[in-house]
Amino acid sequence: MTHTALKSWADVAANLVAVAAGRAPADLVLKNGRWVNVHTREVIENTDIAIKDGRFAYCGPDASHCIGEGTEVVDVAGRYMMPGLCDAHMHIESGMLTPAEFARAVIPHGTTTMFTDPHEIANVLGLDGVKMMHDEALMQPVNTFTQMPSCAPSAPGLETTGQEITPEDVVAAMSWPGIIGLGEMMNFPGVINVDPKMLAEIAATQRAGKTVGGHYASPDRGPAFHAYAAGGPADDHEGTCEEDAISRTRQGMRHMMRLGSAWYDVETQITAVTEKGLDPRNFILCTDDCNAGTLVNDGHMNRVVRHAIECGCDPLIAIQMATINTATHFGLERELGSIAPGRRADVILTSDLKTLPIEQVYARGQLIAEGGECLVDCPHFDWPDTARNTVHLDQDRVAADFEIAAPEGKNTVTAKVIGVVENQAPTKALIAELAVTDGLVQGDPAQDICQIALVERHRATGGVTNGFVSGFGYDKPMAMASTVAHDSHHMIVVGTDREMMALAANRLAGVGGGVTLFADGEEKALVELPIAGLMSDDNAATVAAKATALGHAMQACGCTLNNAFMQHSLLALVVIPALRISDLGLVDVTTFEITDLFEES
Repeated sequence: MTHTALKSWADVAANLVAVAAGRAPADLVLKNGRWVNVHTREVIENTDIAIKDGRFAYCGPDASHCIGEGTEVVDVAGRYMMPGLCDAHMHIESGMLTPAEFARAVIPHGTTTMFTDPHEIANVLGLDGVKMMHDEALMQPVNTFTQMPSCAPSAPGLETTGQEITPEDVVAAMSWPGIIGLGEMMNFPGVINVDPKMLAEIAATQRAGKTVGGHYASPDRGPAFHAYAAGGPADDHEGTCEEDAISRTRQGMRHMMRLGSAWYDVETQITAVTEKGLDPRNFILCTDDCNAGTLVNDGHMNRVVRHAIECGCDPLIAIQMATINTATHFGLERELGSIAPGRRADVILTSDLKTLPIEQVYARGQLIAEGGECLVDCPHFDWPDTARNTVHLDQDRVAADFEIAAPEGKNTVTAKVIGVVENQAPTKALIAELAVTDGLVQGDPAQDICQIALVERHRATGGVTNGFVSGFGYDKPMAMASTVAHDSHHMIVVGTDREMMALAANRLAGVGGGVTLFADGEEKALVELPIAGLMSDDNAATVAAKATALGHAMQACGCTLNNAFMQHSLLALVVIPALRISDLGLVDVTTFEITDLFEES
């Protein structure tokens, strides 16, 4: 099934009025339902809904007057009719899927609106990559709005990206039809210190009347946080505790609580509503990052809403947080996010508001999913070769590239170690005593410490930054490499064996990007990501199967972390504390400075 272009409310108002008044037939009438009204936070029994031209025309007790020749009538038999779900902040690239395949994956879960920030591809391909994502997004049968990426690089001076985003790029993108605002302003030190480039991007967005996305990843809620809020970001999703949620909303920001594949931040923050009693209309649910395995096996925004309810949130409030609250935040309350006249006819039919089975999904008045199956075509953009040939190494890597020399004359060293935190984005800054053998330092499985390397892959400079990481639990000779390395998206290699670290790096160069794991000298798993080294052009089920095999391979090497690949991919994210790695060195994100790998005696 294909979809037709949606006309504006203004263009079809006469038709909607005629249907509501009974002078013209509706295209579709849903009868005998329970209307989940997110404007009044109530369920209204025995309701009919009439749809015309992809929009709601009538919502009331009896739509018999809207039925005529050609009207499709569906008796929903007392099921709940609730608005399609909205994801307020997400990165399609984290699903390892193109926008079309991501849409195909989430439609059966009831997601009908996405607000996407393609800053991953922006770091690889710049404005051209953003335009490609934007164009494919607009082709989909659901609402996919694009936030223009704000920070590539995310922290200037601490990393080198494949391309950069400039204030001029932001100004240009604000005129594109699908741009809804500015993507998360990750360079919060830049805002706090009145960086002209960052403030120029915010100003361009505000002057265009669009929404500025926030990202304040510091635990400091003092003057620095207040300075960031004064700079213009309208929301934030980096909170991890109740006080974070409270502080954001008190400053007039919308607070987004995320449940992604590896971010479990809802339970610790939703108490601001369930226990402290804050106004829930200022809280929003989102995913941020979901991999294909989560989408295929667990769900998308339906999973987040269900989780919020399990955490004690009233179901109607949780649904508001994933529908009307999101629409209001982006200035779209009169366009989507609710079942009310004139709005886009995005409806979920479900038999239970707590467990939330997604039985049927309508978008723009068209049945697009039923029983977990997508029924509509999701068109693909023709990705050019420039988007597919993005992994550039000067030559094959060898084991010596991953050697870490000890300071002259040392038998042991005190090393700084990146500490992985399960189910959260921040890392720890750890210290460990490591032995020196033949002048070289390597990891220590007994302390759960292995090597990490960042291999430059954009300009074939030959650069390799080496360090140490703890938390994966690897206990056998192995190496895992990935060209998904938020946000600079160089290549991250983690391993206990330098020969296999070289094998893994070279393998990804040969396939044009992706994720691979070697153990005992042979490849155990591979997820090919030929588009920008970030996305597959295959379907979600296939990518999910390969990602699942990767997870099993990681477990076979001793890793027990939940969604450990996500933790692997974030080790270069130099805007979230505490310790990260970049092409320029080891980064202390508490001070935003390059730091030495070894402490002085």
